[in-house]
Amino acid sequence: STKNGYIWHTTGSGKTLTSFKASQIIMNMPEVKKVVFVVDRRDLDYQTSKEFNGFSKGSVDSTESTDILVRQLEDNTKLIVTTIQKLNTAISKKRHEYRLKSVKSERIIFIFDECHRSQFGETHKRIENYFEDTQFFGFTGTPIFADNAVKNEHGKRTTHELFGECLHKYVITDAIKDENVLKFSVEYVGRYQNKDGSRTNIDIEVEDIDREELMRSPARLGKIADYIVANHDRKTHSREFTAMFCVSSVDVLIQYYELFKSKKKAGEHNLRIATIFSYAANEADRDANGFLPEEVSIVEEARALYGLNVHSREKLDEFIEDYNGMFQTNFSTRDSVSFYNYYNDISKRVKAREIDILLVVNMFLTGFDSKPLNTLYVDKNLKFHGLIQAYSRTNRVLNEQKSQGNIVVFRNLKQATDDAITLFSNKDAREVILMEPYEDYVKRFEAAYEHLQQVTPTVDSVNDLQSEEEELEFVKAFREVMRVKNVLTTFSDFCFEDLPMDEQLFDDYKSKYLDLHDKVKSDSQKEKVSILDDVDFELELIHKDEINVVYILKLLANLKDNPDKERRHAEIVKLIAGETQLRSKRELIEKFIRENLPAIEDSDTIPDAFERFWTEEQQQAFMKLCSDENLLFDKVEKIISDYIFTQREPLRDEILKLRNDGNPPVKERKLVSERILSKIKGFFDTFISGMGVE
Repeated sequence: STKNGYIWHTTGSGKTLTSFKASQIIMNMPEVKKVVFVVDRRDLDYQTSKEFNGFSKGSVDSTESTDILVRQLEDNTKLIVTTIQKLNTAISKKRHEYRLKSVKSERIIFIFDECHRSQFGETHKRIENYFEDTQFFGFTGTPIFADNAVKNEHGKRTTHELFGECLHKYVITDAIKDENVLKFSVEYVGRYQNKDGSRTNIDIEVEDIDREELMRSPARLGKIADYIVANHDRKTHSREFTAMFCVSSVDVLIQYYELFKSKKKAGEHNLRIATIFSYAANEADRDANGFLPEEVSIVEEARALYGLNVHSREKLDEFIEDYNGMFQTNFSTRDSVSFYNYYNDISKRVKAREIDILLVVNMFLTGFDSKPLNTLYVDKNLKFHGLIQAYSRTNRVLNEQKSQGNIVVFRNLKQATDDAITLFSNKDAREVILMEPYEDYVKRFEAAYEHLQQVTPTVDSVNDLQSEEEELEFVKAFREVMRVKNVLTTFSDFCFEDLPMDEQLFDDYKSKYLDLHDKVKSDSQKEKVSILDDVDFELELIHKDEINVVYILKLLANLKDNPDKERRHAEIVKLIAGETQLRSKRELIEKFIRENLPAIEDSDTIPDAFERFWTEEQQQAFMKLCSDENLLFDKVEKIISDYIFTQREPLRDEILKLRNDGNPPVKERKLVSERILSKIKGFFDTFISGMGVE
């Protein structure tokens, strides 16, 4: 047909892959001359092209300049990825008119990514009028309806008016049910006066939500900063994940940044906090209507730095200098390229979990995907598509430990949240999209614990399990306990006193659970087939980065001069047994305590003594590994070094090349390679992983 249309696939559900496959299929239709995939920011241009080429190598050449775009439009390139800004320039400048004359009448399909952001101005009309035989298709996670349309010079325009029929829906409730995205846990923190005169009492004393001077008051901002410092580790599972904090304006952002900076200087926290903002009109709206503004090119935002608010620009340069000091970089606002590179560097470091909290006004709240980001702090009015877009930064699926996206709201946005969910799914969708209250998860924990007691009434009864079927039942029962506890710990109200199981009992069961995991792992190396071999023990649920070898050394230093040595020694051994990363080190740490610690007179020398001990043991273990398997020392060193750097397990052929006597017989290769890989991973787990060295 000649009709246009749009596809509504919720944020995080894989629109890029879907649009790419659609583009591939369409470009191969004989009646289609070209497919032009249009995005609306330069960073998305690069990101989309990279993802497309990841799906099918060499399939897309992104357009780095308008001249390249014009050349691709006139040559035989079938699939083009470009930004709406460059497309607009190409069809607006007279110097390109002659070159594009031949393509104007060709059959071109335009596919617009995130079409709710870019398609509501003159550019859309200009593209539509310039080309004579086109079809427009838009992909969006949050369409513009009459309820959430923002009035501009063209009036209120909806996605339906611009693109026509909605061709396919996959809304947030569908994605959550399919486990393609996570639910949201929304906590409202504050004390707000409701419309009926009643009060919502939580933690931070704030009254009359609409009084701007109160919302920006240093006392309120200070309390919010204190709350974040106190609760950030809980929300992010001891910084296993990262967070963003979106605020109402650049002025407020500056106040928050300086609050966090002063608290860090005072030793109240060691969070790595970064920020980025610009001075385009979209950042200076004083949070007027709660809508997130349309995105513009990051380069255009950089150009808006000039000639505006000198104080704010000086502050941004000051904050970038803090960033440079933290990461040994050299960014500034001196030109658009440096600012753009700063933007990209922040993006990479958030994804790499090198930044704990990214402080923003509007930037990064749409179009930014980072799986390790699990928390959004909100001190900003949000509505409809802006609210869903911002919340959706947190709900990308990563692992079992990331059980939901955490939204911590310091404003009275409950009605706005309910309205947004209703608009983009339906009025009954709250229970699908939002997590249940804390009390409901306490009840779930009680049920999971009751089932665990039915399977293993006491910790010692785990030792009495007679069959693998019984062991499997215990694994499933305790795993469910861990899963519910993992959710509970993200709530600010969490306390073990609310549960029927105290922390010591949980740790005791956890130790037995890990014993069983180690047993299965050991048995699998002996080629024993077990029904537990394929069970996912989900060890990330009990991983604690802060309990590492450095932490144990501090305990040992305290143990040296402690009169109750034997009891403390037993506690340390028990702690090691309960920590995933330390169990492989347990035997060696106990050997150090037993054989070396008594001879050390000065507790300050324990770390150096342990390092010497550890180096000797590591060298002996390395030599034994190579000797037992007849491996080439230098090649094993290299493959372990690569494994440390890439976190990628070596392939079978790479493993077999380590052998000094060539490949084993074909029938034995799989078995031999798996055995060697298991030993290399064991060496890595024991001597390298979890050492706690900065």
